[in-house]
Amino acid sequence: MLHPSPPAVFACRPEESRGRDPAEAESPTRSCFQRDRDRIVHAGAFRRLQYKTQVFVYHEGDYYRTRLTHSIEVAQIARSISRELGLNDDLAETVALAHDLGHTCFGHAGEDALNQAMAPYGGFDHNEQTFRIVTLLERHYAAFDGLNLTWETLEGIVKHNGPLTGPAARKDARVPATVAAYCRDRRDLEVGTFASAEAQVAALSDDIAYNNHDIDDGLRAGLFSIDDLRGLPLVGPVLAEVEARYPKLEEGRLIHETIRRLIDIMVTDLLDETRRRIAAARPDSVTAVRHLEAPLIAFSDEMRQNDRALRAFLFARMYRHYKVNRMTSKARRVVSELFDHYLARPDCLPDEWQVQARDLPEAERARLVADYVAGMTDRYAQDEYAKNFDIRVKNA
Repeated sequence: MLHPSPPAVFACRPEESRGRDPAEAESPTRSCFQRDRDRIVHAGAFRRLQYKTQVFVYHEGDYYRTRLTHSIEVAQIARSISRELGLNDDLAETVALAHDLGHTCFGHAGEDALNQAMAPYGGFDHNEQTFRIVTLLERHYAAFDGLNLTWETLEGIVKHNGPLTGPAARKDARVPATVAAYCRDRRDLEVGTFASAEAQVAALSDDIAYNNHDIDDGLRAGLFSIDDLRGLPLVGPVLAEVEARYPKLEEGRLIHETIRRLIDIMVTDLLDETRRRIAAARPDSVTAVRHLEAPLIAFSDEMRQNDRALRAFLFARMYRHYKVNRMTSKARRVVSELFDHYLARPDCLPDEWQVQARDLPEAERARLVADYVAGMTDRYAQDEYAKNFDIRVKNA
């Protein structure tokens, strides 16, 4: 039986957490990171991920992945990697489960449309929206808005893709307004440093999950064929290996066996490269991890090249396939027209949202409308579009 690695000296420890704001009594049965995870799982925004697009709109088939199933798959990979590295798997799982909470309906098409509509008011970004959800928009607890998560979980949500400022930040990185206000008025999330190793694991687990599972969904949707994969680095050789060992395997099993082996290869590469970086950097604390000049958790150079080739293939053959383009074009129209309609006619919003919109300046009202539209599932957005624009549809 395999046993998890002993805790790494640079792992996040719940007893050393910087805590919550406002402060709360600790749970007698759960660590603070386990409690964060449970609050996310019980959040309304998490449940709505069941009917939010990953690539395919929900009614196109029950088999395809949604934001919810994707988040669960990311969390599973993140837990496995974290245990092997001696990290806090509860924290890694928590960040993984939270990372997509801010996505709109209709996947990236919905986000693009909402970002364009919100351009005069600061734009829209799903990572900032996730932060808004967990600090402001979930309103179920008596003592606070949001979920009142620990500092470490909030840091992971904000910085799982790297620092937002400073020399190590990506060129397109920025500090969203909601995050800037939180850091100014409440707690400094240290946006110029890397996040914990656990949050870095969650980010790369996302890459492993969506690349491989998009291959699966794309094949099953008929957007490309197995033969189209044979020339891809990494994917082609693994496919050939499976076919050589199981020459009469039916296509469904062939796809699954290839995908599971690809995931294992990517996880193994990440573990090997990360151990090399740990040996070179020798971080002795989570603070040391945050102040490194490069991420501690990483793929090898060769795997990064393979990953770029796979992303380029999926972009050209799947995300820009004419069948997907047709749906995303319709999705953009739905989101854009709903946003414009509610901004001009806030009296068409549900009662609880109308109350909040009353007497707001235009920019704040636009942000509120964006919060409402972003929270919609694919199904709800389609229903609201019909109720608002089709005179034949009853407002039941």
